[in-house]
Amino acid sequence: MNRRNFIRISSAACAASSLHAADVAKLTDCHVYLGSSPFRQFEAEDAGKFAQSLLQRGVTEAWAGAFEGLLRRDVAEVNRALAEKCRNTLFRPCGTVNLALPEWQDDVKRCDEVHGMRVIRLHPNYHSYTLETAAFRELLALAAKHRLLVQIVVQMEDERTQHPRVQAAPVDLAPLAGIMREMKEARVMLLNVNAAMVLRHLQDCPNVWLDFAMIEGVGGVENLLKTWPVERLVFGSFAPVFYWESALLKMRESALDDSQRHAIQGLNVERLLS
Repeated sequence: MNRRNFIRISSAACAASSLHAADVAKLTDCHVYLGSSPFRQFEAEDAGKFAQSLLQRGVTEAWAGAFEGLLRRDVAEVNRALAEKCRNTLFRPCGTVNLALPEWQDDVKRCDEVHGMRVIRLHPNYHSYTLETAAFRELLALAAKHRLLVQIVVQMEDERTQHPRVQAAPVDLAPLAGIMREMKEARVMLLNVNAAMVLRHLQDCPNVWLDFAMIEGVGGVENLLKTWPVERLVFGSFAPVFYWESALLKMRESALDDSQRHAIQGLNVERLLS
């Protein structure tokens, strides 16, 4: 039985079972999406139903980006609609910023000053720029000024499954460590990295965090923590693209103590946004 079938069959049982005592108090999922994906249909098109399904699974807060931010050029409208969907729900909106578009600086300011967002989400590979572009450093400086956390989505899906007309290679992270050591006030969270992408020199950057949505293998989270600081790892499910239970199983199949679970599932992000 492959992993996908196992998760599908066991998902109902996982959702119905009670969480570990350390899981109950707070569970922040730092990586979900709302809206209409350009490639597949997901339950996130109905924000209310998606929120209810997350609440039933014990999620107390979910950081949501907009699928529409991948390809639409009217970023201001994408962020306005996302903020409206997230109002008075468990969702924390993560505004889209596209550095390839003119006047992207205004989108950063609107995220903070108009929508009250604390997090912005970048998709460099879909927006056709690299981390070496001068605009990326400018974005980090502006985000630090507005006290915004910057999420970088390294990949949305394996290149082998992408639509042939929309091919997007993973973001090259090689320049990031040098930039983050230089820009100490900036804060970056990497989403959808895999184990091979976790460059050793990023471990020494205290202003870089990871989610584990694409960390695979038995005991993947446990193994990652052998080289990555627990205080800079967060819970990220990549739902609804991935089954939410996949993230829960990654936590349960790893040998973690209560302090590690508390840190990953809520305490780390609480400190990050304080």
